[in-house]
Amino acid sequence: MNNTNFTTAILVDKTHYEAFNAITNISGWWSESIEGGTTELNDEFIYHYKDIHYCKMKLVELVPDQRLVWLVLDNYFNFIKDNSEWVGTKVVFDIAQNGDQTEIKFTHEGLVPQYECFEICREAWTNYIQESLFNLITKGKGAPNPIEDDGFNEELVVKWKLRG
Repeated sequence: MNNTNFTTAILVDKTHYEAFNAITNISGWWSESIEGGTTELNDEFIYHYKDIHYCKMKLVELVPDQRLVWLVLDNYFNFIKDNSEWVGTKVVFDIAQNGDQTEIKFTHEGLVPQYECFEICREAWTNYIQESLFNLITKGKGAPNPIEDDGFNEELVVKWKLRG
C-alpha cells in the first residue's frame, strides 16, 4: 500500500524572502476569498470555493523565509463521502536555496493516494503551486479563485455534517 504524501516543487529566480512573502499572500495565489489571518503563528483562516470546498486551517509552524505549516482543522468537499480525509493533515511549504535559485517544496502531509479526493486534490494543488504561486513569485500576479457571490455559507457545512 502506497502511503506517499502529495508533494510538488518549484524553482524560482527570486529570494527566500520573496518566495515566503508570496506564499503567505494566500489571496494572491489560492483564493481571493480567504477569511482570517495567514501570516502570524496560530493564525486561523477559512478557504472556500462555491459550495464545493470549505476548509479551516491554522498556521502551526512558522520559520520566516524557510518554512510554513498549516494544520487542517475542518474540511468539507461536496464530492466525496468521507470529509475527514483532510482533517488533521498538514500543508507544508519548505523554502531552500538550490544553486542560484530558490526551491519551494510543497507537501500535503496526509493527502495520500488511498483518499477519495486524492486525484482531484493532486490536480488542484499542482495547478495552484506550479502555475498560480509560481506566477505570483516570478511575475507578481497569480491566478487565485476570484471573489464571487458563490452562495457559500457555513450552514451548508453544518447541515452536511449533521446528515452524515
